[in-house]
Amino acid sequence: MRPPKRPIHAVTMWMKRQPPKVKAFLAVVSGMAALVLLRAIVHDHDNLFVAAEAVHAMGISVLIYKLMKEKTCAGLSLKTQELTAIFLAVRLYCSFVMEYDIHTLLDSATLVTTLWVIYMIRFKLKPTYMEDKDNFPIYYVLVPCLVLALVVHPSTSHHYVNRISWAFCVYLEAAAVLPQLRVMQNTKIVEPFTAHYVFALGVARFLSCAHWVLQRCGRAARIATPFRGGVVDQRGSRSRQDQFRGGKSAMLLASSISVH
Repeated sequence: MRPPKRPIHAVTMWMKRQPPKVKAFLAVVSGMAALVLLRAIVHDHDNLFVAAEAVHAMGISVLIYKLMKEKTCAGLSLKTQELTAIFLAVRLYCSFVMEYDIHTLLDSATLVTTLWVIYMIRFKLKPTYMEDKDNFPIYYVLVPCLVLALVVHPSTSHHYVNRISWAFCVYLEAAAVLPQLRVMQNTKIVEPFTAHYVFALGVARFLSCAHWVLQRCGRAARIATPFRGGVVDQRGSRSRQDQFRGGKSAMLLASSISVH
């Protein structure tokens, strides 16, 4: 007599048997349900952005543990780490000139650990680096992100260069994982530590996206309240139009934009 299957195992096996379209639909529904839950239980949406950065730091910590314990960087993409260091450096600059807060400290710590990982892959563990598998051209990510940042960026009172830089690091953060995915595709084998790192990046991106979506919804609700009450003057109308224009540009960003 076969032992009864655990509910989690049964659900996992059922998911694996579903076609890609069903999986995508279930992922969208799960994401929307998670957003509703986060909106109900998280009152300060800025905590989501802090949580996203903390999860990213945990993912980097997993890589550090792998490098120190196994003494190998097989399966890791150096290009993803370099792209991560670039967007962290740009975002750190933006934090200094636009909003110096807890995000600055978290980004600083994550940037230092990322640079350490790059150093280990380039020098200490170079013989184990799969350079032939890490063949995603880095300019395929940098150039589109820069062009998109020039076209679509926040409409705020900050300097033009700072707005471009902020949009660039947002786009680059969303696309930095692509070389790592290419390495995983080329090797056909995903090591546990690498899988945990990619999973942490996915959770961090989701929390960043949730922060942005809930922040946009909250601002839209605050703007719409005076309109429902019928209290609108000409000056307030222009101010709100400016806010809508700023929000319209920001809504095109692919991950969290937090500009105060």
